Amino acid sequence: MPRILFALAATVVVTGCGESRLASLQTAIEHHAATSGAETVGVYFRDLASGDSLLFDADARMHAASMMKVPVLIQLFRDQDAGRLSLDDSVVITKTFRSIVDSSTFDLDAPDDADTVLYARIGERASIASLAERMITVSSNLATNMLIELVGAARVQATMRELGADSIAVLRGVEDIKAYEAGLSNTTTARDLGAIFTAIAAGTAASAESCREMIAILERQEFNEGIPAGVPSEVRVAHKTGWISGIRHDGGIVTLPDGRRYVLVVLTRGIADVAVADSLIVDVSRLVYDSVAG
Repeated sequence: MPRILFALAATVVVTGCGESRLASLQTAIEHHAATSGAETVGVYFRDLASGDSLLFDADARMHAASMMKVPVLIQLFRDQDAGRLSLDDSVVITKTFRSIVDSSTFDLDAPDDADTVLYARIGERASIASLAERMITVSSNLATNMLIELVGAARVQATMRELGADSIAVLRGVEDIKAYEAGLSNTTTARDLGAIFTAIAAGTAASAESCREMIAILERQEFNEGIPAGVPSEVRVAHKTGWISGIRHDGGIVTLPDGRRYVLVVLTRGIADVAVADSLIVDVSRLVYDSVAG
């Protein structure tokens, strides 16, 4: 029978038959979180074979940063599945967008973006597929804003609700300063993102073929300082990172060489030193991998 355990400092839920193993994992994660200096650490772990799971402060709400780009990716593939668009379609590259506060325009700037390539191509056309690739693999803000305007933030959020991400807020693209100052930011929890990655892994976030394509894109992620750094090189990690000042996240689907898979999401808030935040994510990743791999 699944068991539920609660801790005083943070809400912890442990379910599954490997109670002793999960309890040890819980204790180790609690220790690393407590000694990291973080204000908040949210962890979602689910073994996709056994169903064993551990949720550590998984309902703590945080700024989503670039984790919101995964919901946008899902919406794109669902729209292609439904015939609303083709990823082979092209759009004109622009750096000018409208604030959700008052529809005033603002521009994205290359120095504030993890990906600067598209800024040299303003006015040219690019395929939706290529923009989706850059949105995930190099976390292009420019591509993200173009794509979220294409599919609509409200539709993205509604889709996430269908997938079991009950509290994620997808309100807008990135760098909408007026919206940020008005308190209108994309937010999420580790539980929300866990549900989203689990749906991709199960082939239910979109069609089975679309989910396989999304996993392939996520496996081409170029920022690998977090979860991948905590597992052996032969382990495949389909994941997305996200960061702003004081926020460092990573989450995705981990596939062992023998085919076993698990979902892991680690969200952190309040660690000023990026290296310390990355180290915490690596430590949690290593702990989970060691627990699963035995």
